[in-house]
Amino acid sequence: MSLPEVLSLYPLVFVMTGLLLGLIVGSFLNVLVWRLPQMLERDWRAQAHEILGLPAEPETAPYNLLLPHSHCPSCGTPIRPWQNVPLISYLWLRGHCAHCQASISLRYPLTELACGLLSAFVAWHFGFGWPAGLMLLLSWGLLAMSLIDADHQLLPDVLVLPLLWLGLIVNSFGIFTDLENALWGAAIGYLFLWSVFWLFKLLTGKDGLGHGDFKLLALLGAWGGWQILPLTLLLASLTGALLGTLILRLRQAKGSTPIPFGPFLAIAGWIALLWGGQITDFYLQFVGFQ
Repeated sequence: MSLPEVLSLYPLVFVMTGLLLGLIVGSFLNVLVWRLPQMLERDWRAQAHEILGLPAEPETAPYNLLLPHSHCPSCGTPIRPWQNVPLISYLWLRGHCAHCQASISLRYPLTELACGLLSAFVAWHFGFGWPAGLMLLLSWGLLAMSLIDADHQLLPDVLVLPLLWLGLIVNSFGIFTDLENALWGAAIGYLFLWSVFWLFKLLTGKDGLGHGDFKLLALLGAWGGWQILPLTLLLASLTGALLGTLILRLRQAKGSTPIPFGPFLAIAGWIALLWGGQITDFYLQFVGFQ
């Protein structure tokens, strides 16, 4: 019996495979979320020097997703493979570097755990097949984008645009919706938030949204069709208002402190993709339209 047959016939095996794969991907996402913004900043700085005719910055050691190898940020000691096993290594090391005993951020194992649980749920929800595999890719991408946006208020094109195009390609085969709905979902998603951005700017003179938010909503529309956009915006706005207010109070920050909208869009869009139809039907029944 081949591996695909095993995963198809035994749902629990597929769910556990999703969990393990998610933990591994979560470990990689920790690297991606930390390094990608720095890589982009270096690239932008180099481009600025070239455009302005300034001398090029001195060459430095390679810095990408593979090099330098993982190391302790406090003492620089390389992390051995057995010290980099998702979740297990953190528990074994008791949250401290094996060399200098510096504290390891709890965020690393939490990211791995979140990615593992999300992956296991997607495997359980869809079962073995193309929809599950594609939804895993989308879930990992949304998680990475949410963490980067939370840290830097940045939704990198290098992550958003490939997933946007992939959504259109996927739905050309009718995986989640048809291509027409996906195309209109991408267009309406982008243009709606673009319009909100410029209306707010004209009224207040301030930027209320980032351009990455336009592209992220277009991405979600490309995957789920224009039908998921109202629910996505409603859920994102409600959670953004509630959690944003809570975050500001916990940080004792001013009301003008910017709060990234990307994580709320990502969460809302993910929910709408999985349960948008059921949520909408329940609401219509609740208010008496059905």
